[in-house]
Formats: sequence, C-alpha cells, structure tokens
Amino acid sequence: MFKRLDFGMVLNGILAGLVGITAGADLMAPSEALLIGAFCGAAVVISAVTLDKLKLDDCVGAISVHLVCGILGTLAVGVFGSMAGWSQLGSQVIGILICGAAAFPAALILFYLLKKTIGIRVSPKHEVEGLDSHEHGIRGYSIVYDD
Repeated sequence: MFKRLDFGMVLNGILAGLVGITAGADLMAPSEALLIGAFCGAAVVISAVTLDKLKLDDCVGAISVHLVCGILGTLAVGVFGSMAGWSQLGSQVIGILICGAAAFPAALILFYLLKKTIGIRVSPKHEVEGLDSHEHGIRGYSIVYDD
C-alpha cells in the first residue's frame, strides 16, 4: 500500500492483532485467532490511512489499534467464539454501545475541565506540523497527502 515497508505500521499491525483477539481469547480456536489477528492487522492500516485523510491527528495509531480493532475483536466474539450466534453478537454490540455511552461523556467532561483549567491546545505551528515531530523528534507516520 505504501510501496515500502513501514516499520511503525508493522508494529501497529501486530498490536492490532493482539487487541483484536483479547476479547475472545478464551473462546477461539487457534485458527480463528489467526484469522482475527490478520483481519485486525489489515483493518489498522485502513483505519490509520482513513484518519490521516480526514486530517484527524492520531500520530501513533492508538485510535486505529485500540478503538477500531477493539470493536472488531469484540464483534468477533459473537461471530467466531464458542458461544457464537445472533444472540451473542447482539450482546457484543450492546456491550460496545454501553462502553461508548460511558466513555464518551466521561472523556467530554474530563477534557472540558482540562480546557478550563490548564488548557489542552498547543501552538498553531505544533498543531499543523504534528506533535510527534516536536515532542519526540520523529514522525509517527510519514504519510503525506496533497489537499
């Protein structure tokens, strides 16, 4: 996809596979675990590229690895797990929605309080160029898209 090996993306693919299988590790056969890991490894690349195209800053791929592949892995329990079926898949969807319904407002409140107290913005220059360069001296992803 990138015409070269991207070491950061390889590492995120490995992490994505591990995150994807975590929810149902006790319910999967080894072959199912490999399939879920491979699927999540591919999904993390698509997610990271999509977030970059949407100009959403996720310099280390945490959203792609943990949110996207966590959701996919949770859904995989209802598809592949030893208790798989429509009922189990429905339970997994409800669980994802409940977690999102709890996490989103909690994060919203937390970030609002941080914004009003110590602030959460960086300088406009750092915002445009990316914090990975300024904070760590490297680019998280070297993908550049023309506008």
